[in-house]
Amino acid sequence: MHLRVGYDLIYHCPQATPMILLVNMHYSRASDIVVPDYLTTDPSVPITAYRDPFGNWCTRLVAPAGQMRFSSRGVVRDSGLPDVVVPSAPQQAVEDLPEETLVFLRGSRYCETDVLSPVAWDFFAKTPPGWARVQAICDYVHAHMTFGYTYARVTKTAFDAFNERTGVCRDYTHLAVTLCRCMNIPARYCTGYLGDIGIPPPASPMDFAAWMEVYLGGRWYTFDPRNNVPRIGRVLMARGRDAADVAITTTFGPNTLERFTVVAEEVSEPMASAPSHA
Repeated sequence: MHLRVGYDLIYHCPQATPMILLVNMHYSRASDIVVPDYLTTDPSVPITAYRDPFGNWCTRLVAPAGQMRFSSRGVVRDSGLPDVVVPSAPQQAVEDLPEETLVFLRGSRYCETDVLSPVAWDFFAKTPPGWARVQAICDYVHAHMTFGYTYARVTKTAFDAFNERTGVCRDYTHLAVTLCRCMNIPARYCTGYLGDIGIPPPASPMDFAAWMEVYLGGRWYTFDPRNNVPRIGRVLMARGRDAADVAITTTFGPNTLERFTVVAEEVSEPMASAPSHA
């Protein structure tokens, strides 16, 4: 199957404003890309790119004063299979974990492991280690919280989500990531596209999605505490410790987001439509 993915973002900047964007499909999907998701800007400005410490493709530019539009449409080939489920995947002892996974055991900006560790051990110490423990955490977060875009705020942390019991997919993910880390299971935050393939269309407009990857039995597996069911057509953009590492845009100056449109849909032909500038 083929998926068309893309976005239209319009910002207004009162002055020239440096920006960093993480808006490209992840390099792990490079062999699946049919039509590259090139970033276009209006007006046109010089662009440079680099890899961050997590391997994410980052774009640097300076948006001029006034309106600035970012857009992209790409097509990616997908297996059409749901997220992998391996109930037998074991949890590894901390001393046996690869060094590169250890950063995903530590607390981070939105994941306060020091605060939530007593909660995690109280709730999950008696669950079977490994896949069953991670699933128990996802089940808990999914049932504990109520979803709603009106509950979103950029400063909300895992501890806030735990106490307020409301949030969007990033808040579900932050809480589940934190609880996994508290239980000595490496967990990393992911962002990307997730369409409505195989499920009824959502009532709200399409948005970027957040989920997590957890290290069990020598590899990373996808878990989604917001939806809490295996999904089809997940397209990764970036990974990090939490949302601070994978922000779609980071701006170094005042700005207003005037438009935000995301596309993630199955297409019958591997062709991408040109971005509309209406």
